[in-house]
This record gives sequence, C-alpha cells and structure tokens, in this order.
Amino acid sequence: MASATPAPNSFRSGPDENGHFGIFGGRYVAETLMPLILDVEKAYLTAKGDPDFWAEMEYYRKHYIGRPSALYFAPRLTEHFGGAKLYFKRDELNHTGAHKINNVMGQALLAKRMGKTKIIAETGAGQHGVATATACALFGMECEVFMGAEDVKRQKPNVDRMRLLGAKVVPVTSGSATLKDAMNEALRYWVSKAETHFYIIGTAAGPHPYPAMVRDFQCIIGEEVRWQLEEAEGKLPDAVVACIGGGSNAIGLFHPFLDDPSVKIYGVEAAGHGISSGEHAASLTGGAPGVLHGNRTYLLQDDDGQITEAHSISAGLDYPGIGPEHSWLHESGRVNYVSATDKEALEAFALCAKLEGIIPALEPSHALAFTGTMIGDMDKDEIVVMNLCGRGDKDLDAVIPRLEEMGKL
Repeated sequence: MASATPAPNSFRSGPDENGHFGIFGGRYVAETLMPLILDVEKAYLTAKGDPDFWAEMEYYRKHYIGRPSALYFAPRLTEHFGGAKLYFKRDELNHTGAHKINNVMGQALLAKRMGKTKIIAETGAGQHGVATATACALFGMECEVFMGAEDVKRQKPNVDRMRLLGAKVVPVTSGSATLKDAMNEALRYWVSKAETHFYIIGTAAGPHPYPAMVRDFQCIIGEEVRWQLEEAEGKLPDAVVACIGGGSNAIGLFHPFLDDPSVKIYGVEAAGHGISSGEHAASLTGGAPGVLHGNRTYLLQDDDGQITEAHSISAGLDYPGIGPEHSWLHESGRVNYVSATDKEALEAFALCAKLEGIIPALEPSHALAFTGTMIGDMDKDEIVVMNLCGRGDKDLDAVIPRLEEMGKL
C-alpha cells in the first residue's frame, strides 16, 4: 500500500488540495480537459483509499513486474571508487526493463476501474511506451504511443517492442521531434478524445493529480530500499542518488527518505555538452520557473519565456522541464540537484559494464557518473544507494560508435 499519511510539516505532505508544491504544480489545462482531469483525480483518491486496489497492485507487482527488485552491493565499483559502499537498486530487472512499469500498472488498473479501454501515452526513450503497451496487451486495451521522430530513430528496439505488443506508435515531427513534442501532441490528442481515452503519463509531471499519482506508484522503489538495506546493513543509507529527466524514478527513490535528515539526496540532471554550452537538459541548473504541459515548474526557456530545446544523449532525459515536486525540493534545499555530461555518462556506461557485468541505460549512467565524483571522498563504512532504473540494451546502437571514438572498445 501507499505510505502512511505524513505529518503536516513533513517534506512528504504535498501537494495541497489544488495540486501545488509551494508555488509549483497546479493544473493548467484546456477547459475541455478539466472535467476529465477532475474525474481522474476523483477516481485516484477513491482507489488510494481502497485496500482492494492495493491488493490488486501487490498481486501484479509480485507476479508480473517481479518485485521486490534486488538491492545489489556493487563490489568492484566500490573498490574502484575507493570510498563508501555502493549499492544498486536493480529496477532495470523489472518486467519490460525499467522502473516505468511500476507507474503504468497503477494507472492501467485505475483506467480499468474508470471503464476506459483506450489508452494513450507519450514516450522518450521508449521504456514508458513499452510498459504502457505491455499493460494494454495484458488487459486487452487499445494503445497509441506518441513518440518524437528523432527518438523513433535512436530507440528502434523499443519501437519494435511496442509494435509487437500491439500498440500504434505515432511519430511526432514538430519541434525537435523528441519527448517534449511527443507530450505536446499527446495532450492535444487527448483534448479531442477526452470522453473515451485515458492518458497514462509516464513521468512525475503534467497537471494535478499526475505528479502526485506517479510519485505514489513509484515510491515502492524507496520503500523497498529502506527494508532491504536494514536487512543487509542494519541502517539507512547515507546518500541516495538517481538521474532526473521528468523525475519519476528519482522521486520514487527519494520520497520515502525526505524526512530522514541523515540521508543526503542527489538528483542528477543531463548536462549534455556542458551547462555553459547551452546544449543540455538541466532544467533546475540552467532553467527558470514557467508553465508547460499543465504544471508550473522549472523549464529551459529564453528571455521571452519561450521554451528552448533540450539536449541529451539520453532520450529519456531529453526534456526541457522537470516534475514540480523536484522544483519545490530544489528551492527548499532538501535535495541537491547536480549534473553529468554526455561524455561522463558514456564513460560510466562502459565502466559499469566492464566492472559489474551490468549494462545500464544511458539515463542511470548519468547518476553513476556523478556518484563516481563524490563516493571516493566518503568513509568506507558509509553507504550510497543509486537507482539503476533501466537497462542499456536499447541504447547500444547510439552508444557503441561513441565508445569506439572514445577508445573505450
């Protein structure tokens, strides 16, 4: 089940009844969409308090997704970095190969309760699209996935998986033809199909209640880390680390630790070619507050408030915004938001494969790149847990030529 209700002064108490985390979040949508958004909120609040809903979730988590995912001590990387112990939360071992299925299964079950049989979704790296197509196949639902044309090319294995699972993949050619544009198109399409379609949003962004709902479904990551590390080491972690695009895997790991001041928390944005180059996807490091995709949050934008294009070698992080709860945690100072470049992520990708026999996705490779810069300065009896939120099979076509150029192969 979801975590118990936190105290009012807790970092875990948001959002308020209007979906705000401080000045962030909210519900900025077309008037025609508002009734359906309110229906989704009503259905989720009812389901959240229904033990039968969580019992069904637990069944699919255990018997279909494969939870709990493993918590793995990484001995060779720990030796390589020479400081604190490094543990990986192995969410890439979930069915479909990433953390995305945790949220998709919850929203798909909610759509069933609402009587919806037609599903739409957006996707960047394709992992959310694959998870949505999988749930739709399982429950006999129609599925359409909007995906930037650029991402269709660089994530072909996931496109093929979605088609095999029965989904229609809709390439989006507007803008930079990446995740932002896919979400624009999915929202436009939803406005015209609001009466019949349920939109499964993949990250902890969008209009209320999506940021809170996605977070609640992803919190299973951090909740498992708490009891698994207690079992393995008898203590809480000293630090937790996760990569951030929209921020769903990160908020899932972070949230159960927000009220534990001894636990340092790091979110790693994609610095692309470097923050100073202007070609990056680091919304908190290089952006400012604004409104996009139904919520107020930190965004990459120019002096006139126009959204600028993001850049990352990772399709899953290539987004000019971030979930509103992360913006609030950034301004409150509870979470430290840092960044790693494309090159640093590629080096971490190769390092993890060679030292641990694990091929990580490009997304968590950013988190590993940052982890390597700080863990060596920590004491050997301290513990860092990093969320390995996706596997790298999907990235090989993009990564192998770059690693050959870098002399890593």
